[in-house]
Amino acid sequence: MHLQQTKRASRATGGPQYYFHDLTEPVKLYLRDKGAVPVALITPYGATKSHFFAVGKDHKLGKGQKPVQGNVGHDRIQQGIAGQSVGEAIRHWYNLPSGDFERIDVDIEILEDTFYVTPLYYKLVNAKRQAPQPIRRIANPLTFTRDYKSLLWTEQLAQVERRHKGMVRWSLDEICRVMADHRRQSRVAHVQEPDLLRASGPLAHLGLKLGAYVGKGYDCGDTRVEFLRYPVYTIPVEVKKRSRDFRYQEKKYGPKELSRALVLCAFHDHEVMPKHIDVIELDALCEHASHFSA
Repeated sequence: MHLQQTKRASRATGGPQYYFHDLTEPVKLYLRDKGAVPVALITPYGATKSHFFAVGKDHKLGKGQKPVQGNVGHDRIQQGIAGQSVGEAIRHWYNLPSGDFERIDVDIEILEDTFYVTPLYYKLVNAKRQAPQPIRRIANPLTFTRDYKSLLWTEQLAQVERRHKGMVRWSLDEICRVMADHRRQSRVAHVQEPDLLRASGPLAHLGLKLGAYVGKGYDCGDTRVEFLRYPVYTIPVEVKKRSRDFRYQEKKYGPKELSRALVLCAFHDHEVMPKHIDVIELDALCEHASHFSA
């Protein structure tokens, strides 16, 4: 499946548009039956909400972004009320070079009446002789546990260390100090789950800034992540002593929300975490301190 940019020379009349080509049969049938489907764009950090809509060839977006009969003749991604096209959004998130796109190869997952669109390759118009360039994908990009440490995390820690010598070891040592009060052998009597928020300072130095701790929905909404050269990403965070207690929160809190969140826990023991939920295990971060000189 790929997107092809059109209207390259007529930006004054609506800007570039992106038509689908070679849709798989399940995706094509679903889209044409629904008329229009919301799009969640997969970024280097994972899925994010957008104002884009995939629209079937026999429909257009009417009042309230609802599908009505149309005669465009192409399956496509429309900008809706977004401030930029889907191509420009992909360029923004992945720091791709400037220039009109000839094509963007994508993968599409249908989840809860939404198209989760993952860009795979891109080719620019002015690079005719160049093969399509891959767009980097990292599974569970914000996950850091004993069993899995994403490349996004390990590269971010290495970059922080290069820029601020000793900062990573200090941050991880501070996380160890918090964890000491939660381990069974040395646990402080009556220590509460929100005590894990003492790790928010060290985490901020590593590129993750927790949002306000609230009593409704996820614990820390609008948590900001800024890793490597990528733009700032926001994600809701649930704070748990043990990730196995992440149960009722596995279902999103509203019809307009994505199934996307980050679990910040002391110990990771959830056996089957949902696909779009990442986990940061503070005990694993503490253990990783040994990789950096004191």
